[in-house]
Amino acid sequence: MEIALENTNSAKIARALVKARSAAGSPAMDMVLTLLVVTDDHTVSEALKTATTLSREHPSRVIGVILGDGRGSAALDAKVRVGENSSGESILLRISGELTKHAESVVLPLLLPDSPVVVWWPGKPPTQPSQDAIGQLARRRLTDAEATDSPIRSLKAVARTYEPGDTDLSWTRLTPWRALLAAALDQTTGTVTSGTVVAGTANPAAALLVAWLESRLKVPITAKRSDTEQIASVVLRTTEGDVVIERIDSVSCHFSVPGSSPREVPLGARSLAELLAEDLRRLDADDIYAATIRHMLKEKA
Repeated sequence: MEIALENTNSAKIARALVKARSAAGSPAMDMVLTLLVVTDDHTVSEALKTATTLSREHPSRVIGVILGDGRGSAALDAKVRVGENSSGESILLRISGELTKHAESVVLPLLLPDSPVVVWWPGKPPTQPSQDAIGQLARRRLTDAEATDSPIRSLKAVARTYEPGDTDLSWTRLTPWRALLAAALDQTTGTVTSGTVVAGTANPAAALLVAWLESRLKVPITAKRSDTEQIASVVLRTTEGDVVIERIDSVSCHFSVPGSSPREVPLGARSLAELLAEDLRRLDADDIYAATIRHMLKEKA
């Protein structure tokens, strides 16, 4: 069921939620968290579609927040939806005028009680997510440097103001690479002496991969340009030979370790919903990510 509200307030929105639940035949719903999606008119449709898909694994109250023009009198419009291909609830808030300066006061009464809060900026993030008015409501704060106009600059800007609970989806995109590299090193007895990462110049995940390898292995890792945006290959030179992971196409790569025959393994891109689902499986701070961005900033300062 969907209910549209104009010139409304948080209390009326909360009552509309109760009404929608009753109409949907779901007076009590087992939701595990509140997901705040701070977006704009250009990305709101795709962002909320992704969040709805995500709620099938993590039943959630999804609150989309569109901050409009800050000039003029305060105005709040809302759309409440319960059910309809989702195992949770969704609220879309359009906030404009003076109310944009106090958006957290609109959101706060709509959060699920006694449940974790996660905020996701699918576009340009605030300079300091943990100090953002809405970001302060959340245990986890997710940004996506790849979705901005200057991915590397955006990643570094957010990294400089890191607080426990911050994560960029560029790091989450690295999980398959990190898993393959860890598996490769488990299969070789050689000591790593150096390495090379080949990727596009504006790939924030590649910048994190270089920093992660250097910080964990304590060896120099060289970054080289490729003609593709994706990470094209990683070579780790060891005293027993080279560990090589080289992309074949968009969904697979060659995997080679010293003493074993090369083999083909899957390495495909994951959807935004899959990336978010991975991040929501752990709501504590990621110490490895923190160490990686500290190294990235130190090395590239």
